Amino acid sequence: MKPLESRKQLLIVESELNRAQLVQEWQTLKGEVHALTDQARTIRSVASAVATLVAGLASCRRKAAAPPAEKPSWWRKISQGAGLVATLWKAFRPSGSGEADK
Repeated sequence: MKPLESRKQLLIVESELNRAQLVQEWQTLKGEVHALTDQARTIRSVASAVATLVAGLASCRRKAAAPPAEKPSWWRKISQGAGLVATLWKAFRPSGSGEADK
């Protein structure tokens, strides 16, 4: 074999080895990307659950911290209703003789 032919054969063998190594590294990289994607999905799920929990706790805390609205007594409601009726009555009642209304 001539030196050039043997050199050519060595380069071809080296090229095949490099291709095989590249394919193996590519498959390893694909596996790592899939694992990373799975981890990201898991983290996203956990983060979503934590955000929902925090929002729920904050909502409950706001409700607990807010002072309860004071319920007006029935007497106050009746008094306010009577005042409203009196105001409306004065505004819409039919005019009388004129002198008695003043």
